[in-house]
Amino acid sequence: MSVLVKIIMLYIYFFPNSHIHHMEPENKTQISEFHLLGFSEETELQPIIFGLFLSIYLITVFGNLLIILAISSDSHLHTPMYFFLSNLSFVDIFFTSTTIPKMLQSTQTQRKVITYEGCIVQVYFYLLFAGLDDFLLTVMAYDWYVAICHPLQYTVIMNPWVCGLLLLVSWIMSALFSLLHSLVMSQLSFCSDLEIHHFFCEITWLIQLACSDPFLNNVMVYFGSVIQGGVPLTGIIYSYSKILSSICGISSAQGKYKAFSTCASHLLVVSLFYCLALGVYLSSAAIHSSHASAIASVMYTVVTPMLNPFIYSLRNKDIKRALKFFFFFGMETFIKEPFGLGLKNFP
Repeated sequence: MSVLVKIIMLYIYFFPNSHIHHMEPENKTQISEFHLLGFSEETELQPIIFGLFLSIYLITVFGNLLIILAISSDSHLHTPMYFFLSNLSFVDIFFTSTTIPKMLQSTQTQRKVITYEGCIVQVYFYLLFAGLDDFLLTVMAYDWYVAICHPLQYTVIMNPWVCGLLLLVSWIMSALFSLLHSLVMSQLSFCSDLEIHHFFCEITWLIQLACSDPFLNNVMVYFGSVIQGGVPLTGIIYSYSKILSSICGISSAQGKYKAFSTCASHLLVVSLFYCLALGVYLSSAAIHSSHASAIASVMYTVVTPMLNPFIYSLRNKDIKRALKFFFFFGMETFIKEPFGLGLKNFP
């Protein structure tokens, strides 16, 4: 990831005039920073906002970290399903860390600015981890499809090599798209209005602030929505349609309940993520309110990663057992053999 960031920074360095507006040559200025207005500029609300988001951030980090540690410390959970779950928790930590720490710093110091380079880098990492969330949820849906619809071939289809390949492809697809989007974004020219009515460098706000023609950026937004949103969602819908069809074929009610309950947590996370993400763009299009858009963005960039550990652990006996094992016996094991996230228990 550091190599990709260096590519973005070098691109900005060698093409510094890409974000200079030339309408008035005598007043030619280079954009150095943006102003992130956040949720509210009222002074008395800043401590409440800071405390609320600090609490959410800490819960998100420690909750997802516990999932990773629990899976790594219990060899019984070294299976494809929990391998992808641990990676999803890892991505969620960094997805939240892309925006919240900067917002907390701005709220605490009352200096709500971000440098131009920092904004482009934030766009890159935001798109990277958002895309990874999409692809990992799709891969997990495929894993459930194979487990329920083809249980006898599960160990053959979802072997360690295939699991590693699916994870690698998810990273490559997300990284390439994020890099391309960031480079195209760096070609925009901006005028004197540099106020972003959001708590991070949200793409649609940057496009709105641009003085140059944002046609290519709009194309990238729509193209990205299809590649990183539409394609994964189609795969998830297809997988669950096959899963539901297979469940309906089970004769006993108890068997149907057991089969559906195994993938209920993942289905809830998928519904939460996509419904909130869809709500953000529908609200920003229908309601021309910066505060409504910012609050809607919080729901899927902050709240969803916070809820994921609770959703996956509260109804999952394996995760509960692994957490108890980690707290009572696994700490010493983890210190000796950290991050054992392989598929050791898998043939």
